[in-house]
Amino acid sequence: MDYQTKIDTMRDELRTLYKAIPETAKGFSALSKGVKEGGVLGMKEKEFIALGIAVGVRCEPCIVLHVDALMKEGATREELGDVLAMAVQMGGGPAMMYAGHALACWDELAAAKGM
Repeated sequence: MDYQTKIDTMRDELRTLYKAIPETAKGFSALSKGVKEGGVLGMKEKEFIALGIAVGVRCEPCIVLHVDALMKEGATREELGDVLAMAVQMGGGPAMMYAGHALACWDELAAAKGM
């Protein structure tokens, strides 16, 4: 399955989940909104943190969604590489494997968007 299909599938699954647990979804959305709108860091920096954590905890759906968000925030492949290097340093071998997923996702989505 290509990464764009994974993103679309995950978003469809999340919409279904939100309908099944609307109060939990509403609470999670409020938390997300509060984190994204508050603080001194910009959205790109916050998405880089989220991606680093996603790599560290080995959450491929999280990785692809945060890579997509980073592209929308104007991140560069070089910035992504720095974040992935830090995630690998903190997470060791398993993080290295998932950093590979993040980079492959970036390359595939960038190619599809003509970047």
